Amino acid sequence: MTQAGQDQKQELLKEHDQSLIFELSRSGRIAYSLPECDVPQRPVAELLPDYALRSEPAALPEVYEVDVIRHYTALSRRNFGVDNGFYPLGSCTMKYNPKVNEDVARYAGFAKIHPYQPEDSIQGAMELLYTLQNDLAALTGMDAVTLQPAAGAHGEWTGLMMIRSYHEARGERRNKVLVPDSSHGTNPASATVAGFETVTLPSTPQGLVDLDALRQAVGNDTAALMLTNPNTLGLFEKQIADIAAIVHEAGGLLYYDGANSNAIMGITRPGDMGFDVVHLNLHKTMSTPHGGGGPGAGPVGVKQRLIPYLPKPMVVRDPQGTYRWDREQGDSIGRVKAFYGNFGILVRAYAYIRSYGPDGLKRVSECAVLNANYMMHRLAPYFDLPYPGHCKHEFVMSGRNLKKFGVRTLDVAKRLLDFGYHPPTIYFPLNVEECIMIEPTETESKETLDGFIDTMIQISREAEENPELVMNAPYTTPVTRLDETTAARKPVLNCSCS
Repeated sequence: MTQAGQDQKQELLKEHDQSLIFELSRSGRIAYSLPECDVPQRPVAELLPDYALRSEPAALPEVYEVDVIRHYTALSRRNFGVDNGFYPLGSCTMKYNPKVNEDVARYAGFAKIHPYQPEDSIQGAMELLYTLQNDLAALTGMDAVTLQPAAGAHGEWTGLMMIRSYHEARGERRNKVLVPDSSHGTNPASATVAGFETVTLPSTPQGLVDLDALRQAVGNDTAALMLTNPNTLGLFEKQIADIAAIVHEAGGLLYYDGANSNAIMGITRPGDMGFDVVHLNLHKTMSTPHGGGGPGAGPVGVKQRLIPYLPKPMVVRDPQGTYRWDREQGDSIGRVKAFYGNFGILVRAYAYIRSYGPDGLKRVSECAVLNANYMMHRLAPYFDLPYPGHCKHEFVMSGRNLKKFGVRTLDVAKRLLDFGYHPPTIYFPLNVEECIMIEPTETESKETLDGFIDTMIQISREAEENPELVMNAPYTTPVTRLDETTAARKPVLNCSCS
């Protein structure tokens, strides 16, 4: 960095609020005090073995209670979430989570029941699960749905295990799963964990499945093709009927990665496209909480011929209208999740679907597609657009036009932090150089979209006029530009800031 760049960085840092101080401990301060215990107590030495006793007091912080509260409240305000900012993560559908979903999930009849309760005491909860199964089947064009899987990748694995069982029951040894080069990273990983070998399919210059490459790849060893439609580039596979015919004629099955279902709800269905198995990411499509390691839900739907292999138990309804658990294993792949899935997440998804209804879900997709095309059109003059034309709910740009100024996509993402925005997905998919992947979702207003767009335009201009400003960002975050390689390999797990 030049001296001018150093001076500019220091000036920006001076403007930054440095009020969050981590070292608050001062000798003699206490957060609370308790009265002396008036109940006879046994000495600690009688309760614990010698090796568990400390030789000296623990070095605990000495702070006032108000300092503790203010410290953690300040930290919480530095967390970024969809409730306090725009989250344009491509391929992740970080939409706003309606609070009515949270309220419903906290009803005592849902939140305080136990999976070991008798069936006759939880008929309402079982009816919800049964109805949700049917709703998701109708939404995807499948014949039956399991709610057990705990996440999208878990759903992928579950679907692939059913595909494997289906082929084995037919006496066929099919060990290869075809995966486009624009697929989600979990696709090849899930296939490998399920015991398959993955074969990567190249995309055409238009970003779609190469039919000639597909015809050459399929054969007697093809178990399935894993596909997202619209794909990870935000493009709809227009030749999906031909793709399905090619795979089915070879004896394989089609697996639908539901990560991008937010673009097609109420408009088209994977089952109508020729898919045999589909998983849905409820945190993406149905607005249940996303991130933080869980809990999640990745229900899997199947066509009729795969129903015998669904995980058990499943909720069924007797002719008398009573709900019960069907535990008969038969050809089932068995249980894939403790009890019956992440129930609270399923309740939230149920509330979302019932709130919108069929017409509302279609409107969700229409608005998501409209927002993405609006953003792409406005940003096209400032970034490279490898796949021009209409996109669906997300789109891919490239920052390669900024490389001549020394600025990379990573620098753009870092600079966005200074303006209070969470960066979009970068460097994914891997087949787009300096990739920037943006999904605005349907829940953001035009004003929010314009604010983000204007900021991206400003950064593109900064890259040309003052590239060092962008290359050394961020300046206003608690931690500024890191040596990311060292940070990953030699992390510092404590912090002392002033």
